[in-house]
Amino acid sequence: MGIVPQKKYFKISEVSSLTGLESHVLRFWEGEFSAIRPKRTESGQRMYRRKDIDVILEIKRLLHDERYTIEGAKKMIGARGKEKDASPAGTRDFLKEIVDELRLIRAMV
Repeated sequence: MGIVPQKKYFKISEVSSLTGLESHVLRFWEGEFSAIRPKRTESGQRMYRRKDIDVILEIKRLLHDERYTIEGAKKMIGARGKEKDASPAGTRDFLKEIVDELRLIRAMV
């Protein structure tokens, strides 16, 4: 995984090379994570933006390095995009979900 070139849009093959992920993984993640929304050309070809690549790299880090599940990664990505829902109740619910996940992990160890 190298430095992302200074351009506006990237084809799926370019994103695959930049991230070290197969094209089918990128297409799957697009369906799983609403934060990944490549634009489409008239012919239907996906064109990813730099922010899509940033999100993909963050998801890769969460899943591969931090060993999150897809659901856990969705929550983390969603939480980062929801600063507006930083109310005490929203924060409390989010922290409760994290504690519940940690308890499940501890029970598995």
